Amino acid sequence: MKKLILFLIFTSPLGWIGISTGELFAQDIKAYQNYDFVAGDKIIFSDDLSDSQTGEFSTHWKLNGGQGVVNMAGEEKAFFITKYYTALSPRVKTPNYLPKEFTIEFDTWLDAAYDSNNGLSICFKNGEDCPVRIITNNSQWVCENPEGKLTGELPKGIVNEDYFNKWHHVAIAVKGGQIKIYCDQYRVLVVPEVAFKATTIAVLGDASDGMNMMFKNFKLASGGDMNMIGKAFTDGKYISHGINFDVNKSTIKPASMGEINAIAKILKDNPTLKFEVGGHTDTDGDDASNIKLSEARANAVKAQLVTLGIDTGRLTTKGYGETRPIADNKTFEGKAENRRVEFVKM
Repeated sequence: MKKLILFLIFTSPLGWIGISTGELFAQDIKAYQNYDFVAGDKIIFSDDLSDSQTGEFSTHWKLNGGQGVVNMAGEEKAFFITKYYTALSPRVKTPNYLPKEFTIEFDTWLDAAYDSNNGLSICFKNGEDCPVRIITNNSQWVCENPEGKLTGELPKGIVNEDYFNKWHHVAIAVKGGQIKIYCDQYRVLVVPEVAFKATTIAVLGDASDGMNMMFKNFKLASGGDMNMIGKAFTDGKYISHGINFDVNKSTIKPASMGEINAIAKILKDNPTLKFEVGGHTDTDGDDASNIKLSEARANAVKAQLVTLGIDTGRLTTKGYGETRPIADNKTFEGKAENRRVEFVKM
């Protein structure tokens, strides 16, 4: 059996201050109408950096080399990699935690100064060998493997100046030996088959002086399959961790549209189904605010589904706040599990 280390290489920027929330992402939700990425349904590791102190190393990562620090990037915290040969590994209690099917998501920023340099990397590890490597630098994504080289590109209209100095959402779906890689709303590369036996991941980066790399909203989850969503809906209950919102707001993040598109299709294919859309939070914040926020988020999801053609009479909404946890709110992964949207058949 071949061993594999998969590198997904990105680049990121000089630390910055004073960027407004509206400028953080280069795309809006309408651009995701054909997006088909579906996040895994069971959180393995998640870090939005909310409980990490600025100016300090994140409590949810191990530093294996180099240096990194959490600082503010606009209104949200980001993890800045500040040295060459930096290596980070998530603090996951299980030694070999990668299942056969899993997804990874995170946001990254590319400073134009990194135009021809390798930047942030995701390493899927099993031993020290590296027979497969996936590389991106602005316009071209490359998969090097023993059988040859596969390349994918972003649309010509967004490369170079239109790509740099903006947040971009990266999503990776692994199913057996197949790997799908997305940048924002674009599926940029599909690797149909790889001898894939990764057991852990790491984040690597070579930061130059004055050109810090950064990422945020990192999430690793098991699963990620539209067919599983369909089964859950017909069985009567689906729990979504792939529908995400801006911090303390009910604004749906554009990258949530892969899952929302899949749900809309299922509802269209099954016109008699009716569901309650329930919003749920963790225990951070006061009870009343969490109820209000979760209700607003449930209403936002319903509104988006109605926009996609679902009859409003088929959906009700309710905000449960922190009253129905499904995991331990004392752990970070437990809190991530509890922040969810549930669809329950009526």
